[in-house]
Amino acid sequence: MTSVAAKQELDSTMPVSETPAQAAVQKNGQHNDGGTAVPLTFAKALTAALSDAMEADERVIMFGEDVGPLGGVFRITDGLTARFGEQRCFDTPLAEAGIMGMAVGMAMNGMRPVVEMQFDAFAYPAFEQVVSHVAKMRNRTKGRVSLPIVIRIPYAGGIGGVEHHCDSSESYYVHTPGLTVLAPATVADAYTMLRDAIELDDPVVFLEPKKMYWSKDNVDLKALNEARLSPEVPSAIGKAVIAREGTDATLIAYGPSVPTALAAAEIAAKEGRSLQVVDLRSLVPFDDETVSAAVRSTGRAVVVSEAPGFASVASEIVARVQERCFHSLAAPVRRVSGFDIPFPPPKLEHFHLPSVDRILDAVDDLQWED
Repeated sequence: MTSVAAKQELDSTMPVSETPAQAAVQKNGQHNDGGTAVPLTFAKALTAALSDAMEADERVIMFGEDVGPLGGVFRITDGLTARFGEQRCFDTPLAEAGIMGMAVGMAMNGMRPVVEMQFDAFAYPAFEQVVSHVAKMRNRTKGRVSLPIVIRIPYAGGIGGVEHHCDSSESYYVHTPGLTVLAPATVADAYTMLRDAIELDDPVVFLEPKKMYWSKDNVDLKALNEARLSPEVPSAIGKAVIAREGTDATLIAYGPSVPTALAAAEIAAKEGRSLQVVDLRSLVPFDDETVSAAVRSTGRAVVVSEAPGFASVASEIVARVQERCFHSLAAPVRRVSGFDIPFPPPKLEHFHLPSVDRILDAVDDLQWED
């Protein structure tokens, strides 16, 4: 396996087209090398989003394992306790079910809790709380009680982590009615989508791709926030974007798979094939309109996801595309996903995760013969 640093360098250099918020900033002349944009990592964009949300609304509180003075395992909450005090950013016992149960009680009483699950598979002890209470409270109370909770989950592989530290668990959450599930893939979206999630009056599972924490881009957070609040800019919640234009086939990806899809498209272009890349951003609600239009424009599609392929988000995307775009398809929709196995040891994870070669092989298999 290549080093984590090498993978981070690859991810940080992948070209990603502008989101609607970034485009609005660019239109106003603020997001360019000569403006107020500064280099920022994915991780620090999340930190800024939490800090700005806590500054804007005293009801927003942050808690979880080691998120206080330490700043979290990935340092996402670094400095929040010092700035806002231990009443608003604090450590909890190692008890995920207790963390989630406390968040439910706080949200029912007017607070807006943001909780960190530390690692994807660490969230499983809290899953009963999420399914039985977090997702169902609005329905159970006929709309009288909402739970504005954001559940931050560092997820997926690519960091050389061991078992229980690299799961792609999104299928569990998207299958649960009542949850909004978001998976940003750019620095700008890390900021704007977390701000939007915290302001939403319903529970959000916010999936943060661990291998992208160190990816970097030039962004102007003030301008991004102004664009986020503009009625002319659609919310990222429920809205996919075209990350790269293309005419021959469409790659559909989200979260940690977006840079890999973009890298595959870049190599394909050198070989004379034009691949479009769709960054889903929002898994629930799902943007059928953008995805279907993209697939119809090329007639071929490959879905890329790190999670095991059976009964997965990728499976659902394939089904939706087949149902909506059947008469526009020149070939069956293909999937490139993780294998149906527990997450492998660090030295073997590069075999498990979708790669540029696996994506290009799937594209080659899209029945190009007349």
